[in-house]
Amino acid sequence: MTTFTVWKFDDPEGAVHAESVLKDAVRDGLVTIVDHAVITWPADAESPTLHHKHDGNKRGAGWGALWGVLGGALFAVPVVGAVLGAGLGALAKSTEGTGITKGDLERIRTEVTPGTSALFMVTENADLDRLGERFRARDARLITTNLTPAERETLLETFGGA
Repeated sequence: MTTFTVWKFDDPEGAVHAESVLKDAVRDGLVTIVDHAVITWPADAESPTLHHKHDGNKRGAGWGALWGVLGGALFAVPVVGAVLGAGLGALAKSTEGTGITKGDLERIRTEVTPGTSALFMVTENADLDRLGERFRARDARLITTNLTPAERETLLETFGGA
């Protein structure tokens, strides 16, 4: 099953350090990474920095669009009342059918704040319980969307560059 996950860390470098945990989990057979990205947001920065990690698959070119939408546009949306709602609505439209909902986008936007970081992943065959145990040791919190087969296909067609 394909899964979209976002792991939030309570420090700006937590997600960067979690990548080594992720590599160990791949080696141990707990997860197959389709693609991933890291957002770091130092406490004194106005906005976060997105680091797209190319995972070497043949469909990698389109994933930058997903991470750009989630990392760039999500955090460029003004954080003021109705404007935020309208911006998230437009953003949700771009991920429509992928299993990434407006609610997911709202949670990501409100939880990833200055002084934190996040690890975004699209995975196959993930043992999220065991992976979660490894990430929770680094004080991570999980936002997850398990994708239906139709959502998986839409996500891969939209961003995977099939």
